[in-house]
Amino acid sequence: MVPLLVIVSFLIYSLIALVPGGPEVALAGSNPTPERIAAIREQLGLDEPFLVQYWNWFTDVLHGDLGTSFVDSQSVWSAIAHGFPVTLSLVGLTLLIAAVLGLALGLAAGLRPGSWVDRVSTVTASAFMALPYFWVGMMLVLVFAIQMRTLPAVGYVNFTDSPLDWLGHLILPAFSLATVPTAVVARQTRAAVTSVMQEDYIRTAVAKGLHPRRVAVKHVLKNAAVPVVTAFGVEANRLIGATVVIEQLFALPGVGKLAYFSVFSRDFPMVQGILLITAVLIMLVNLAVDLSYGYFNPKVKMS
Repeated sequence: MVPLLVIVSFLIYSLIALVPGGPEVALAGSNPTPERIAAIREQLGLDEPFLVQYWNWFTDVLHGDLGTSFVDSQSVWSAIAHGFPVTLSLVGLTLLIAAVLGLALGLAAGLRPGSWVDRVSTVTASAFMALPYFWVGMMLVLVFAIQMRTLPAVGYVNFTDSPLDWLGHLILPAFSLATVPTAVVARQTRAAVTSVMQEDYIRTAVAKGLHPRRVAVKHVLKNAAVPVVTAFGVEANRLIGATVVIEQLFALPGVGKLAYFSVFSRDFPMVQGILLITAVLIMLVNLAVDLSYGYFNPKVKMS
């Protein structure tokens, strides 16, 4: 992870530096003079060689300094830390919904291949895969917030202030994001369960008279979990990027909404900090998926 983080940080800094205009143009205002632009470049250290600029930025990052926003002079780390709990709550609730619904649909279909349950599960997963996040979000707002008036359409409440209101403000965006992950988990679970059901030890467990529920939970689901966990990790990584649209749609003050406004306001330090934190989160998710192999697959020895 360490060399990968160095490479990713270099790519992030390089791509931002290649944006036409540069931060000096965004800070100089309208009709800037060449002297004004040169002064800003000198102030930001942009008159130095590129590798020196990257090294100065990277060493600051290693000391916990992600820079200062060009828009409001706020610390990048403070802004991300303020929005991170919102995004983490949204992604966590989304993954919980996807895990419960996806595993239930996939397990029911895999245990009865070819049945009406299997067909309904397959059609439902295909429909979920075809629905865009933002369209699902708008339909949920139309039904539950505007017509039925049972759930709030926008806003966020901290968990410490009111756990019930916190959940109420996250249900609609979480279900909006959960459609595709639910479908992916359901498909992977069905395929893995169908394959495991053909194994000899499953036939032996059934022949011994074990209860079908015990066979499904203790033997089938655990041995089918490796591809499911892999798919779950991939979807968790994708959700981190999908929050940009959903947080904007539901007016959630998370990192996704912060990234949206930072891009359009050309707030380069904020964009760099968000991309770097996102890359770290994705690497941690991948590490967690790798470590889970040791639990679900006894043949894998983790050191």
